[in-house]
Amino acid sequence: MVGIILASHGQFAAGIKQSGQMIFGEQDKVEAVTFMPNEGPDDLKANLEAAIAKFDPDDEVLFLVDLWGGSPFNQANGLLEDHKDKWALVTGLNLPMLIEAYGARLSMDSAQELAAHIVSAGRDGVKIKPESLEPAPAKPAAAAAAAPAGGRPGKLEYGLARIDSRLLHGQVATAWSKSVNPTRIIVVSDNVAKDNMRSTLIKEAAPAGIKAHVIPIDQMIKIAKDDKHFGGERALLLFETPQDAKRAIDGGVPIKELNVGSMAHSAGKVQPNKVLAFDQNDIDTYKALEAEGITMDVRKVPTDSKDNLDNIMAKAQAELDKQK
Repeated sequence: MVGIILASHGQFAAGIKQSGQMIFGEQDKVEAVTFMPNEGPDDLKANLEAAIAKFDPDDEVLFLVDLWGGSPFNQANGLLEDHKDKWALVTGLNLPMLIEAYGARLSMDSAQELAAHIVSAGRDGVKIKPESLEPAPAKPAAAAAAAPAGGRPGKLEYGLARIDSRLLHGQVATAWSKSVNPTRIIVVSDNVAKDNMRSTLIKEAAPAGIKAHVIPIDQMIKIAKDDKHFGGERALLLFETPQDAKRAIDGGVPIKELNVGSMAHSAGKVQPNKVLAFDQNDIDTYKALEAEGITMDVRKVPTDSKDNLDNIMAKAQAELDKQK
């Protein structure tokens, strides 16, 4: 039997598992993995691996995930890479999709066959009343209209530059992309550009209609100076560290404001709030950026109130000083 992993932000996966059992009865080989606010990507990956370990070694696995491009998707997609000849992943999890999966896996032994089968059930489960409100089927757009407006004279426009150790994940793929409306999401990182696996997963996590790229910092600097090929393009830049952002800015990338989203905790860092961790180099780098006139916008999502980075860093500095 195909093992099913339900994965979501918050308790949605656990809740829909319970709902499915109320309708279809108790199910074997179904595990719910929830990604909670106090957890990081490594915690999520470990929980997914623990859920898979409960299945038999030869079981194929189907991931049913809430959101394309979110952290549950990114971590499940990474695990899928080593089994993509047999395993499968479907996003947009809803109750009709789950019930169809429970019924269909009684006769289907392939995770990929099951995935292909249940997509239509998930889509058909979205209905509206009064029926007159149902949107008319979209007409196929011309290929030229669908393509990004690159290749025209002009420089790249910058909608947002964000520092986020998680890079492209749900908050970026949904909330910030809708707010900024970029044509491109560009991860600017020497380290990630050298990592084929991470680069591939980031490109696959791009929201529909937006292309994602992973490039070294020097290439971003060259693009910023190019006034012949990027007219009509609007970019959302993602930096893994403030040091990478500073190097890009010092090289000529015309960023005037940095959105500070998350900085993961690691050895030698202190964490003055839930999402930001600093070492002395981080604090010094941010202060240098502020001295250059860069404005800091500390928010996880566009609807959050802005936090004061200087106040947050003062707490971090006090904690670092205590450790000396």
